[in-house]
Amino acid sequence: MTQGRDPAADRDPAAPLRIGVLADDLIWATRMTGLVAHTGAVPVRLRTAVLLAEALPELDACVVDLTARAYDGTACLRAARDAGVPAVAVGQHDEPSVRRAALDAGASYVWVYRALADNGERMVTRWISGLRAREETR
Repeated sequence: MTQGRDPAADRDPAAPLRIGVLADDLIWATRMTGLVAHTGAVPVRLRTAVLLAEALPELDACVVDLTARAYDGTACLRAARDAGVPAVAVGQHDEPSVRRAALDAGASYVWVYRALADNGERMVTRWISGLRAREETR
């Protein structure tokens, strides 16, 4: 069960969504922030679990890179879930155990790098459109 705040409750409905991008790899962090910005949302670049924890109260959603060395991606997904912040995970390969752990920790989706490289704009736009639609119905 999701605990914590409703990310949409305190925000101006006209304001762009703020999407955290937690990644310690510069290439993927840059790519993901670009994909988020392409949708009209505001990417918030984060590199550590501490920075994510500090930012969660201000985020509408987040993307967590599971391959990081600087933090435990699954723990970060749980932190987002517990704060009531929707999250997706990204990773290098589609490993069933990693996918299951991420979904169990609260990820709405688990995307692999290759799929993002090929279809990232469509995937991220669909996800963020769904977040916006959910906000509009509240």
